[in-house]
Amino acid sequence: MRVQSLTLAAAGAALFAPAPAALPALALPSRPVAAVREGNVRAADLLAKVRGCAPVSKRRYRRDGGTRADIAVCGTRGVVFWKADMDIDCDGRPGLRCNSRTDPLFSSATAYQQSDGRELSAETLPYIVVPTTSGIWNHRDHGVRGGLVAAVIYRDRVQYAVVGDTGPHDIIGEASYATAKALGIRPDPRGGGTNSGVTYIVFKNSRVSPIENHAAAVTAGERLARQFVRGG
Repeated sequence: MRVQSLTLAAAGAALFAPAPAALPALALPSRPVAAVREGNVRAADLLAKVRGCAPVSKRRYRRDGGTRADIAVCGTRGVVFWKADMDIDCDGRPGLRCNSRTDPLFSSATAYQQSDGRELSAETLPYIVVPTTSGIWNHRDHGVRGGLVAAVIYRDRVQYAVVGDTGPHDIIGEASYATAKALGIRPDPRGGGTNSGVTYIVFKNSRVSPIENHAAAVTAGERLARQFVRGG
C-alpha cells in the first residue's frame, strides 16, 4: 500500500537506494510498456455507463498526500467506481521487480492472502487497492471486500483485476505492478504510474475464489462488464 505520494516516494528512493553497482539486474526498463488486452467489452462502452456520479462516499479522497480532496466514490446498481490516478502497489510476496530494494515503501504483506495463505504477488496478479475504512467511506458497507472483480480502464484498454489490498484512509487510486503493466502504464514503484485518466469499476458481490485465479477474474469480469453495459 502507498503511504506517500509518488513525488515523496521518488525522494525516498533517492535517499535510501543502494549504490548503483548493487542494482543493475533490478533496474526497471524505461522503454514503453506493452499493454495486454483482455475480453471484448470496449472501454468506451464501460466509460459511457459511468459518466455521472451518485456519490456513495461521505467525503472525497486525495490522489496523493498534500493534493486536493476531489475524488468521490460513486455508485450505481451493482457497482461502485471512481476516477483517479494510478500509484503502483508493489507489496506482497517479493520478486525480481517488487522488493525492498526496488521499492522504498515495500511491505511484504497485503490485506488479503492467497488460498494457500501466502501474500499476493503484485508482480503477477492484477489487483486494485481500496482505501482503509474511515469516515470518508466504508467499502464494506457497499459490498466491497477482498477478491471482488474490478474493471480498470485506461485510455482504450480494459484490464480485469481483483480487490487485493487496502491503502491510506484518505487517498485513492492505486493498483498492483501487474495491473499497471497490462494497461501499458509504467509499473516502476519509484516513479511509475500515471497522474490521471484511470477509471476503477468494482462489481459488487462478484468474489473470485481463489483470489489468485486471474483467469477466473477475467471470465467473471467480462460477463459482468457486458451485463453492466447492457443495463442488466
